[in-house]
Formats: sequence, C-alpha cells, structure tokens
Amino acid sequence: MTSLNGPGDPHSRLDALRTVTMQRAASLVRGFDSIVKATSDVATDDEHDPEGNTIAWERQQIAALLDETRTTLTDIDAAEQRLDDGVYGTCTICGLKITSERLDALPATPSCVGCAS
Repeated sequence: MTSLNGPGDPHSRLDALRTVTMQRAASLVRGFDSIVKATSDVATDDEHDPEGNTIAWERQQIAALLDETRTTLTDIDAAEQRLDDGVYGTCTICGLKITSERLDALPATPSCVGCAS
C-alpha cells in the first residue's frame, strides 16, 4: 500500500487515504452496531441508569466520528475531481499553489495554509 505521508503521485496518495478512511468507516459502523445490539435487549433509562449516560455518550461519539469520516470521503472525491480537472494543488480560495508538504500531510486539502487559518 502507498504511504499517505510520502512521495508518490496524488492519485496513489488519495487512493491510500480512501482505503484507510473506508476501513475506519467500517470499523465505526461495527462499533455503533455493537452498541445498539448490546442495548437492544436491555431497557435503558438514560436518566436513572448509571450506564445509560455512558452508552448514549459512546453512541453519539461514534456517530460524530462516522460523520467526520463521511466528510473525509467527500473531501477525497472533491480532491480527485480537482486532479481530473488539472487544478489539484491549487488553493480553491486564493488560487495560489498549495505546498507539497501540506499535500503530503493532507492529500485531500482544498486550501493553502494561509487560507485554512
């Protein structure tokens, strides 16, 4: 597998990022399903059950991480479209070149450091 943080063409880095992100999404879905299954047989009263708040918090945390992961997949799709359009590596805000160091660290980033700040 191609490294996310290293030399390689943008297609390879984006493919590697997609693979890692899809694996993360699958893991999060399994974790969420596991919590739902574990609590489906037990009547939990979040207000009075000492574990109810913890279970609700864990479920919401996984849901938020899954939303973040889906956003990352959308960002990867957009980066691949910029690559196909020949504008990958150009800041979508100011139009300046995004540094190779930033693209190595964040292959799907649409903006330069200045605009991201």
